[in-house]
Formats: sequence, structure tokens, C-alpha cells
Amino acid sequence: MNTPSYQTAAPSSKSLAQWLSYLESIHPTHIDLGLARVKHVADVLALNFTQQTVITVAGTNGKGTTCRFIEQALLAQGKTTGVYASPHLLDYRERIRINGEMKDEQYYCAAFEKIEKARGDTTLTYFEFGTLAAMVMMAEASVEFVILEVGLGGRLDATNIIDPDLAVITTIGLDHMDWLGDTREKIALEKAGIMRQNGSAVIGELAPPDTLSAYVVEHSVDTWWANSEFAYQCENATWQWTCPDMSLGDLPLPRIPVQNAATALAVLKRLDLLPSETMLHTLLEQVSVAGRRQTIASSPDVLLDVAHNPQACALMRTWAETGLLGNLHLVVGMLADKSLSETLAQLSDINAKWYVASTEGQRGLHADSLVKYVPQGQQQVETFPSVTDAYLAAREKADTNDRILVFGSFLTVTDVLAYHRDDVSNRSEQ
Repeated sequence: MNTPSYQTAAPSSKSLAQWLSYLESIHPTHIDLGLARVKHVADVLALNFTQQTVITVAGTNGKGTTCRFIEQALLAQGKTTGVYASPHLLDYRERIRINGEMKDEQYYCAAFEKIEKARGDTTLTYFEFGTLAAMVMMAEASVEFVILEVGLGGRLDATNIIDPDLAVITTIGLDHMDWLGDTREKIALEKAGIMRQNGSAVIGELAPPDTLSAYVVEHSVDTWWANSEFAYQCENATWQWTCPDMSLGDLPLPRIPVQNAATALAVLKRLDLLPSETMLHTLLEQVSVAGRRQTIASSPDVLLDVAHNPQACALMRTWAETGLLGNLHLVVGMLADKSLSETLAQLSDINAKWYVASTEGQRGLHADSLVKYVPQGQQQVETFPSVTDAYLAAREKADTNDRILVFGSFLTVTDVLAYHRDDVSNRSEQ
């Protein structure tokens, strides 16, 4: 494992921004699936989590919200937690939370420096470096619970170098097909790779492919399945969650998708750490994740959702149309490697005005290309050179009773969040 010629020197000033720029320069590809390199560096660092409870969460959609709910429920009961999540929106530090909080930049820089010294001539991707940094920070914090959100797939994801005490699969849909396979059956096997022989698992997918069931049987995994060992049912403005020995009724609808909240409750039940009824109601009413079903403004409503695949887009549509009084304005920007036609097809018969935006970067997609995938029959469609331009046009045309929905990518949502952050900052300085 020789150091390639494109590597630059590690930053001497040790600022977080310089470290992140350096991490982007030391590997030729953004994704390089495989565990050998990252496992080697983890061994050099002597990372060991046998004294912690490790929860690894994979899934096409719902990973971030499920992790967040588990984290907040554990913290509410006095437990200590470390969470690794990706990607971030506005601040890299969002990826690593210790007891629910981002640490100061110096902690991230110190972790990067330890990994840089330990890796020698072993190459690491940006994501692998960040995964190891999260593990270093969690180990140093001596947290009781380590919650790892899988970045891509599961079997070959860098998070999978650690054996989980409980493996969680939220949903299985079509996404990252160039890497994981072009069917749900193939994708399910990649996600199943986080499960261990004779291990434990919670699976929130409501229609699991046969390959997933076969994997569980073959590896003797003690599994709780949605609609079997646990289930949920919505009833008007409340919902009910059940498992074999208990039932929780009249629960307030959560700020995250109910399916993810139900999966998180199954995880907590298996850990024997279900919150009290009062605490649970509070959590359901308060727990949210930036960029996922997030409302950031009113009159008109401005809704954000990072939905970028068919499954997520279908769920997003139901949420976005609920209680809509006026017109719907769709601001969309997507990446070129996504299932564009299948994703936007979920909005084929929607009554809305479309604001199609270009996205930047190596995986970015020009609006003139994306607009070709807008479902036929949509009459009001415009293109814009940037997400910000598209969003401002929607704001200009929307009436107070209308609703603006921004979706299609983490990058798209980030641009709108950044606009509002900068707008608030500029107004405060005046």
C-alpha cells in the first residue's frame, strides 16, 4: 500500500478546514469499497469497543432519523452516546456527536492527526478518514453507546469494521445502484452484511426481499421484523406501537417518519431501554433532524427534505401535500448518479410549479439535463443556474398560503439552509 503521487503534505496549522481539504486530496476516488485498509489503520490505533454497546444502522432511507431518535432516548435516560452520521449539511462537525453535541474543532483535528500518524502509507478515502476519526473520538469519550450510521450499503462500508451488538436495517430501496446492485434483492444483501453470525438485528423494512430473510436464516440472526415482532398503526392524529408483550397507544405523531420511530422503539425495547410513557411523548414531539421533513419558514411555508430516491420521494409527497391550502412550489436539484426518472415519477400527477436547479461538483447535474426528467404533463416548469436562484424565484411567486418544497439532494437542502443562515447573519449586522 504505497502512498500515491497525488498526496500532498498534511496541514501543519491543523485547522479543521485545512484538514478537510487535505482529506479530499489524498485518495483518487470518493468511494473505494473494501474493509482491509481501514481495518488495518483501526488495528494500529487499537480501537476496541467491546466495553460499549454498538448499534450499526443501515438502510436506503431513514438512517439519520432512526439514529437520532435512539440517541435522544438514551440521553434522556442518562446514558452517554456517540453518534457517527453522514453527510453533514452546514458544518462537518455534524457528523460526529458526543452526548448529542458537536465538539470543538480541536477535537476533530486531534483525531485526524492520530489517524494520519497511524495510517503510514495506507490510503484512506475522505469517508474512511472521517469514520476512523469518529471512532477515535467516541473511544476517547468512553461513551456507553456507539451508534454508527452506515454511509453506503453495509457489507463493505467503513463502519462495518466494528462488530455491532445490534444491527438495524431501516428500509431497502433503489439507490446507489452502481455500487450496490440494480435490484432490491441485491441491495438487501449488501445491507445485510452488517449482521453477524448468531447476532441480533432489528429490521424496519415493511416488505423485505427474500434474500434478506434467507441471510438471516443462514446466519442464525436473532431478528425482530416489522409487522411481526413489532408493528405500528396510525389512527388519525395518533399512532400505536406493539410488540409481543406490550402495546403503546395514543402516541403523538412524531416529527420524523412513523416507520423510523417505530423501528427506533424496537431497538430500545431490545436494549431494555424503552423510555417512560411521559418521556416517550416528549421525544416524539421534539426529536427532529435538519433537512429531513424540516419546516424553516411560514407564510409561505418552506419545507426541506433531502429525498433523492423513489422511496423517499413518495413518502415526501404525502407529507408535503398534507394540509396544503394554497399552491405547491417545487424547488429541485439532483445529482447525476441518481435514479432521476424513477424518483421524479413519484410526482407525475402532482399539481405544482417546478423550479429546476443546477447542482455543482463532480456529481452535479445541470438544470437543462434534469428538466428532461420532470414528468410529462407538468405545465409550469422553469430552469435556474443554481438552487439559490430557483429558491428565490419560488419565494417571489409564492403567496402566503402557498408551500415551497425544496428537495432532491443534501446539496440542494444545504444551499437553502445556507441562504437563510447568511440572510439572518446579514440582517443582524445591519
